Amino acid sequence: GTQIEEGVKFCPSCGTDLSAQPETNQQNTAQQAPQTDFTAKVAALNNTADTTADFDKADIEQNKVMGILAYLSWLVLIPIFAAPNSKFARYHANQGLVLAIAEIAWWIVTAILNAILYAISWRLGSIVSTLLGLVNLGFLVLLVIGIMNAVNGRAKELPIIGKFKILK
Repeated sequence: GTQIEEGVKFCPSCGTDLSAQPETNQQNTAQQAPQTDFTAKVAALNNTADTTADFDKADIEQNKVMGILAYLSWLVLIPIFAAPNSKFARYHANQGLVLAIAEIAWWIVTAILNAILYAISWRLGSIVSTLLGLVNLGFLVLLVIGIMNAVNGRAKELPIIGKFKILK
C-alpha cells in the first residue's frame, strides 16, 4: 500500500529493490516478502532522521569544519567549546561525543574480555581478540558517515547510535 514516486530505487517502507522489477509491478511491491538483499538492508540501516531543514544555512556553511572535527575522537571538545552558539556544530558535536563514548566503552569491554580469555588460553584469546577487533571497523564506518554528513552540510543521525542525545 505504500505510494512510490517515479525514479525511486528502493521502497521507502520495506527497502525492496525496485530497479529489477517492471514498472507495472511497482504497485504490488509492498505486498511482496521482505528483500534479503544486503545492500537494501544497509540502505535501510542508514535511513535515519535528517533534520537539516531545521538549521540556518549560514550556520551550516560557517561551521562545517567544526562538524568534521566533532567526529575525530577527543577533538570533539573543539566544537563544544569553540562554537557553543552554533546549532549545527552542537548537533555534530553530540553525534561525535556519542560515537567517542561508544568507542571507549567498547575498548574497555574488549580489554576485559581479552584479559580473561588470554588468561584461559592464548589461542582462544587471540582468536576472540581478532573477532572483537573487527567491531572497530564499524566505528570507522560511523566516523566516515558522520564526516560526510558534516561536509555535505547535513544534520543526519548516525545509524544505531545517532538517537542518543548528550548535548542540548
